[in-house]
Amino acid sequence: MKQLWTFGLEEAKSCFFAVIIFSTLAITQIMETLFIPRYDFILLICLLTQAFMMITKMETWDEVKVIGVFHVIGLALEIYKVHMGSWSYPEESWSKVFGVPLYSGFMYASVASYLCQAWRRLDVEIVHWPKTWAVFLLSAAIYFNFFTHHYIYDFRWLLKIATILLFFRTIVYFKVNAITYKMPVVLAFVLIGFFIWIAENIATFFGAWQYPNQSETWHIVHFSKISSWLLLVIVSFLIVAMLKHIKGKRE
Repeated sequence: MKQLWTFGLEEAKSCFFAVIIFSTLAITQIMETLFIPRYDFILLICLLTQAFMMITKMETWDEVKVIGVFHVIGLALEIYKVHMGSWSYPEESWSKVFGVPLYSGFMYASVASYLCQAWRRLDVEIVHWPKTWAVFLLSAAIYFNFFTHHYIYDFRWLLKIATILLFFRTIVYFKVNAITYKMPVVLAFVLIGFFIWIAENIATFFGAWQYPNQSETWHIVHFSKISSWLLLVIVSFLIVAMLKHIKGKRE
């Protein structure tokens, strides 16, 4: 129980940025923001949170750069998906770009923030890591499939099979109170994807965005979305792991 408590505490600390975002969503759903649209207020809180985490050393400069990359990647995906009608941001905002508020990029950045923080706090190590070029190709294929499946065949199941084959031997080692545990990296993908799906239900409940079937009343997000988040987690994890792997080789 002591180990589980410590593990849960470190995980909670790693989710600091995500917790701030969801708390802001909940509060602004109940209370109106004065003099500033809701989406812009959330963006302001995200920027202040990032500044706070840098000043207090909760995040390193390298981690901030990774989070910035994810913000751009996520914003590009959001703009495309909103344009295709996959979901929408119905409220008014000064900071909207092509119908997407800039705070939405921080939702993806919060996933990267969690991965970076958990990696450092749990002293994560990976063994049997595949070739960097193979990881890069898989990450690119998964990301671009989010765009291309609107026009051609959806390769998500093939990409999942490719992920299992590529990372079949890959193991994640992490430490809790100096005791080392291990887990297949594929299982880690599934667990993180599932919990992000739970977070997505919370986010849509508080009006972070809307799916077409939630325009009149809130409904639970379809279970099929777990597979989408699973693929996004894989991309996020692979980018973070690849950057850390490259940096480790340089050092």
